[in-house]
Amino acid sequence: MNLAKNLAQRSHCVKAQVGAVLTKDTRIISIGYNGPPSGTHNCDEDFPEEGCPRDSKGSCSLALHAEQNAILYASKNGANLEGSTLYVTLSPCIACARVIFSMKIKKVFFMESYARYKGIPVDEGVEFLRKFGIEVIDFGCN
Repeated sequence: MNLAKNLAQRSHCVKAQVGAVLTKDTRIISIGYNGPPSGTHNCDEDFPEEGCPRDSKGSCSLALHAEQNAILYASKNGANLEGSTLYVTLSPCIACARVIFSMKIKKVFFMESYARYKGIPVDEGVEFLRKFGIEVIDFGCN
């Protein structure tokens, strides 16, 4: 989790900095942090005051989430994610949870609540993962 926390600091997002680490069989297989696709822009440089444009739900319209970046990088490089473990500094949103489930990641550790961060009543992503048999562990002191 310390590596995920350190990776979060690499994010150029002015709203939230999130890091993710994928492991399998005691090895790190991929890392990621939240931000726009490579080669597009950096929020802290292009939108330093207000952050990048928001979508209809108030979320960043341009960035990929940390877990998406870690999963995409692993997949791009041919890693088999089935049975892997994800460490992420912010619990997965519902969209990321669907991707995590689809990639057959077996366990997710998180530090902070996405619901608390977004001001919504429930961590939908955590509930989704648990409903479908993925072990989700609150690693933080929430």
